[in-house]
Amino acid sequence: MGTAPQAPVSTVNDVVSVENRGAIALIALNNPPVNAASHALRQGIQQAVEALQKDPDVEAIGLYGEGRTFIAGADIREFGKPPQDPWLPDLCNFLENSETPIVCVIHGTALGGGLEVAMSCHARIALPGTKVGLPEVTLGILPGAGGTQRAPRLAGVAASLDMITSGKPISADKALEIGLIDRIEDGSPRDIALQATQELAAATLIHCRTGNLETNPDPEAIAAIRQKLQKTQPLLFSPHKCVDAVEASTLPLAEGLKKERSFFQECMESPQRAGLIHAFFAERAVAKIPEAKETPREIGSIGVIGGGTMGSGIATACLLAGYDVTLTERDQAGLDRGLATITKNLEGAVKRGKLAADKKDLILSGKLSSAVDLSALSQADLIIEAVFEEMDVKRSIFTELDKVAKDGAVLASNTSYLDIDEIASVTNRPQDVIGLHFFSPAHVMRLLEVVAANKTAPDVVATGFALAKKLKKVAVRAGVCDGFIGNRILSFYKKAADYMMMDGASPEEIDTAITDFGFAMGPYQVYDLAGLDISWATNKRRAATRPAIERYIPILDRICEEGWFGRKTGRGFYIYDDDGIRPNPDALKIIDEERAKAGITPKKFTPEEIVSRFMTAMISEAIRVLEDGIALRPIDIDAVYLFGYGFPRFRGGPMHTADQIGAAELVKRIEKFAREDGYYWQVPGLLRHMAETGGSFAEKNDV
Repeated sequence: MGTAPQAPVSTVNDVVSVENRGAIALIALNNPPVNAASHALRQGIQQAVEALQKDPDVEAIGLYGEGRTFIAGADIREFGKPPQDPWLPDLCNFLENSETPIVCVIHGTALGGGLEVAMSCHARIALPGTKVGLPEVTLGILPGAGGTQRAPRLAGVAASLDMITSGKPISADKALEIGLIDRIEDGSPRDIALQATQELAAATLIHCRTGNLETNPDPEAIAAIRQKLQKTQPLLFSPHKCVDAVEASTLPLAEGLKKERSFFQECMESPQRAGLIHAFFAERAVAKIPEAKETPREIGSIGVIGGGTMGSGIATACLLAGYDVTLTERDQAGLDRGLATITKNLEGAVKRGKLAADKKDLILSGKLSSAVDLSALSQADLIIEAVFEEMDVKRSIFTELDKVAKDGAVLASNTSYLDIDEIASVTNRPQDVIGLHFFSPAHVMRLLEVVAANKTAPDVVATGFALAKKLKKVAVRAGVCDGFIGNRILSFYKKAADYMMMDGASPEEIDTAITDFGFAMGPYQVYDLAGLDISWATNKRRAATRPAIERYIPILDRICEEGWFGRKTGRGFYIYDDDGIRPNPDALKIIDEERAKAGITPKKFTPEEIVSRFMTAMISEAIRVLEDGIALRPIDIDAVYLFGYGFPRFRGGPMHTADQIGAAELVKRIEKFAREDGYYWQVPGLLRHMAETGGSFAEKNDV
């Protein structure tokens, strides 16, 4: 399709313009970078259509977006602010009721309000590669501008439910198949809009008001999705309201829209909506670091030391991001195991649709190399050590790296707990040393703690964040302490769980209470998954410095002494075999024995008491992490727990949860628990100050 010459263009406002060509007119949206549905964009569209409707010569209108996309969604800058007229539901109704027919041309993405605008037009054409979707459920709400009413009229109840309750976008091909769009055409959005609008004026393009269509009732699809959500998302609020709204689409449009607005308002008033919005912003907020102004170092090739589960996962993540990777191990057998794991990881990516099958072979043959000698890393731009969590081993490796790595190479340790300053001290280039704490499986988990040591150069920190972006991970800046942000807090609140276990609660009772709260797994399920031997090694490492006054629970140590390390050995706190997963009676026997030794009469803990102690412990240590400057802001702690520790997204993270509970209530809880154990339960100074003076952790995110 050749590019047609442009007619005179009139400007409606800064983001909307009109090209009037006699019998037809084109409305262009230009609100970079993603044509967000801001107040100016909404106002400009309505003013343009109002003016064109008054023009007796205009018989059809085309609506399209300039730049890289059609309306990609709401303007996040307007989140939490009162809506300004015209707000989106009214605009969509106005477009649908336009006497002059409107064809919409979609390219790039049409998400949320963008797709709702498109469905309000009288015909829809998409460019190849376009993605459309209604992702509002991921923010704790539902499509509130007619999405739950118009999508079922166009695509049917089942397809609409799948799209709306999952929040996942679909391709243009799929949208065409289910009826959301009318056709797919290749070309520039303007040229396609011009041609389609001419067809609309000539009555050769079929069009209609979506509200005039009827939704075919599908009670089986409604029942099936309700049953599925009850199993998979029983704690979430908005997915169930989405089903209620779609079910109402069999009503006349005006009545259905009224129902939709009511359900939308219920979602807006739910605490889950606030938590999910907070989680949405957390992913973006963590990138605001002092070193952001620095230019990252150029990274083209990466060396990974260690072919175990973590090293192989890191290598896989780097390969999937397009880096050249060299894997090293101390012997050929270890190297072969690592290469086999990487191959298996890439095959898994192919099965999940994350990687084309032919690209897997290209990566293995052209991007991955291996060696049993660290000298093979002499030209690597970034070297990531991922070996045993033992300081002597890491010091030895970094001493050798100091000799073989090229000048300017970034030297990173994937340690979960150990002191990056001490690791850096064995080199003559501490400014090049950083912690990159990946989470297992490293090619899947999204969190990356970027640990800045005392002498780490600012551009090296910036490089860590640039790497995370390339790997599609969420990077959070952390300072140096035992465990950094996530594992330091984890080590503390696991003690609260262990104390409850010692005092009467079973591991299963604790895990059930925590998963019912919304966590993906309880603490003892996590213990078993990660490997009890890891926690056992940490216990032994800390034994020499453990204060005599601290209460210590030896149950995990005794389980490990039996050789039970969790899933990998078939038993730990639970048994894992062909009969399924169930509590390990021998572990329960050890628990009873330890209680008897300590003279403890077991007491009952309600699920509410378990959650209260667990969360209060987590929050109190998170506050101390903030006080110590290990985390920059409360929202950084929330991001760590949301993206690395299975914290329920709808609760927003531990610091957001702290604001929901309130500082005064948290102080009251800690003081109550301190009557049992005044060493473990101590009120952080910052929390006491907030309880006395007011304020919230959210207010500290702007510091």
